[in-house]
Formats: sequence, C-alpha cells, structure tokens
Amino acid sequence: MEFFPEIDVSATEAEAIARGLYAVALVDGLHERELALLADFYGGTIEDDAEGGSVAVMRAAQASLARLGPLDPAAVAAALPATAHRELFLKTALLMAWADGKVSDGERAVIDGFAQGLALDPDVRARLEAEVKDYLLRPLAGLANVEAAAEVAKKLKV
Repeated sequence: MEFFPEIDVSATEAEAIARGLYAVALVDGLHERELALLADFYGGTIEDDAEGGSVAVMRAAQASLARLGPLDPAAVAAALPATAHRELFLKTALLMAWADGKVSDGERAVIDGFAQGLALDPDVRARLEAEVKDYLLRPLAGLANVEAAAEVAKKLKV
C-alpha cells in the first residue's frame, strides 16, 4: 500500500488541510521542519511571485497561513467530506506532529480533536498512526547499526 496514494485535492480542500495543519503546528510553536512540510504541501497552491526557490515558497506559505489563520476541526470536516481526504489530513497532521522529533501532549490533544471532528474512529486513527510510524522508520531498515535504529523506534512509540 502506498503511503500517500494519488488523491485529487481541490484548491479549497488544500487550503483547509493546510490551515488545519497550521493549527497543529502552532500548538508548540511553528518549527522550521513543520513550516517546510506546510510549504511543501501548500506552497504549490498559492501565488508566489517572489524569486528565491524553496525559501520564498516557505515564506509565502507562512504569510498566507498567518493571514488566513488556522481552522478548527468542524471547519476542516466541512471542507473535507470524503473519507480519503479526511484520512490524508490526519496522516499529514501526524507527520506534522513528528516533524520536530516528538509529539507533545498538546499536539496529541489537537490531533485527537481533529480525528473526532472528522468522524474517524479510534481504529482508523490507530491504523493511520501505525502507517506514519512505519513510513518514518522505513529509511532506517537498511542500517547496519541495529541498536541505533531500535532507539529511534522506541521514541516513536509515544
């Protein structure tokens, strides 16, 4: 199974996803890795006349999201009626939370609120979180230093 299957996402849906992700990112302060993930996802949907490549896209995405503000779970749910889009959002939110190396209690609470608002039952949430952890651990599978890889895996059990 592909981690991010091909799903058509309209500009309106992309904005809702980005603004929901922005809410997750703001919980413990917007980190550079979170901003990079947001820019990667949302940057292609915004107008960016600035020259400068990925830094300009990151700044444009951050400025756009700061201007629009975060969305709450009810607003994201209204914008994402399809289950595939809701699961895409939650999976990306979990990646966002792990972007700085740990998931804080506040991030977990916000993500749980989104999961409930999106009517994703606990089994689906657990499956999506397992997929995210598997995705994050996949690059470590070929490492010769098994002990180091095991330590990273332990940190993802939070």
